[in-house]
Amino acid sequence: MRAQLRLAGDWLKALGPWRLAFAVASAVVLAWAGPQLAAIRRPVFDLEVLRLVHQWTPEWLGQLLPSVYEASGKHLTAVLVLAVLIFLALKRFWAELVCVVVGTGGILLIVDRWLKPLFDRRRPSGRLLEDITGRSFPSGHAAGSVVFYFLTCCLLSAHYPRLRKPLFVLSSCWVALVWLSTLYCRAHWLTDIAAGAAVGYVWLSFCLAGFTVWDQHAQRSAPSQPHG
Repeated sequence: MRAQLRLAGDWLKALGPWRLAFAVASAVVLAWAGPQLAAIRRPVFDLEVLRLVHQWTPEWLGQLLPSVYEASGKHLTAVLVLAVLIFLALKRFWAELVCVVVGTGGILLIVDRWLKPLFDRRRPSGRLLEDITGRSFPSGHAAGSVVFYFLTCCLLSAHYPRLRKPLFVLSSCWVALVWLSTLYCRAHWLTDIAAGAAVGYVWLSFCLAGFTVWDQHAQRSAPSQPHG
């Protein structure tokens, strides 16, 4: 019991007060706003955002965005996750591998198996793709992209510091494009994406804090090298 409390204390310390406060605030806002948003059939603000997205999106980009949305779905994402896991296994980065498995698998369960059925919000009407099904709040595309891409960036940039900036720049651009595609295809409301991004950031923070604690304990328990 004492060891478990010690681990919990280390995890909270690694998480930090600001991330903990953000997690608590996100949970409160989600619990308050989720049922209200689900009860509104035609949210004025969200409808206006979807209208403006279609109005301001150039034609060439509008032709590309449905493909971006489909490419960011579960099938291709599963291939990318598998590729990252294989790379980490080949490099013998076992702690990082476990962190990616927990991060990606955990956010899928949290959003698709718990939060979406809990709030049961309808998607926007007039969707551009026929295979857009299920409930809307919070956005799994938003949450999953935050967790997978930025978790991978954090873990890889620790081993390859020179790649930190290009990894984060490319990931940020792709995640922004994914979010725009969900709006353009009318797969989600903007409030779905905001909630998904918040949930994704909270879970990302939890996973990175857990990884930090794991790494610290591994270093403490590692046998000291004899001096030659």
